[in-house]
Amino acid sequence: MSRIEARFARLRESGRKALIPYITAGDPQPSLTVPLMRALVAAGPEILELGVPFPAPMADGPVIQRSGERALKHGVGLSDVLRLVSEFRKHDGATPLVLMGYANPIEAMGTAQFLEKAKSAGIDGVIVVDYPPEECDEFALAAKRHGIDPVFLLAPTSTEKRIQDVARCGSGYLYYVSLRGVTGASHIDLAEIASRIPKIRAATNLPIGVGFGIRDAESARRVAQSADAVVIGTRIIQEIEAGAAEQAVQRVQAFLRPIRKALDA
Repeated sequence: MSRIEARFARLRESGRKALIPYITAGDPQPSLTVPLMRALVAAGPEILELGVPFPAPMADGPVIQRSGERALKHGVGLSDVLRLVSEFRKHDGATPLVLMGYANPIEAMGTAQFLEKAKSAGIDGVIVVDYPPEECDEFALAAKRHGIDPVFLLAPTSTEKRIQDVARCGSGYLYYVSLRGVTGASHIDLAEIASRIPKIRAATNLPIGVGFGIRDAESARRVAQSADAVVIGTRIIQEIEAGAAEQAVQRVQAFLRPIRKALDA
């Protein structure tokens, strides 16, 4: 059982839902990435998603795009992200970590080398936004052989076949994108989420995380009534960029703690 699977199993036993925050590695500066990761863990989340900066992030809204631009200005690439993960793992061997990014940096490194380095660094799962599950059997199998869960995306427009492909190829959890657009694009349709998730559950036993558009404790609580996990990225990045970089850790913790409390209420 992977760290991700074990974490969701414990959550089910206790009747709790997972909080999964996202930050971009290297933003606002590389020296703050590990302190921010530790701050996120201290605020109560069960899994962390760490973004790999990429110059053409097609699924990201303007806020996360800015975070990637800031990181790229510091020269942060995939190898640097894995080094930061290794640094984090010196003090935390328990929190599941999911790397989120795009295919180009992975293929530039070489898929086999990437998976070996990711496993050695302490990565538990990987989301490759532009790897569709119906064309990704080889990558998914290779990731699983390295003990890394391949996590795939579903959207409100996903067909029944796409859901079946994700159920077949994916592991760890499934990421349901609640918006028909990029990250942080608009307000989520809670009624649509509540009606869509049971249809996805009919095809898979994987836990379902919902992200894109969750902005506060109330929307997180309502999404968690249907989902197994709540993923928050854009609002965390907004907290990071809202003031001085050296105060980002405190701002992120202050934002997340009420959300964790709302999920446990």
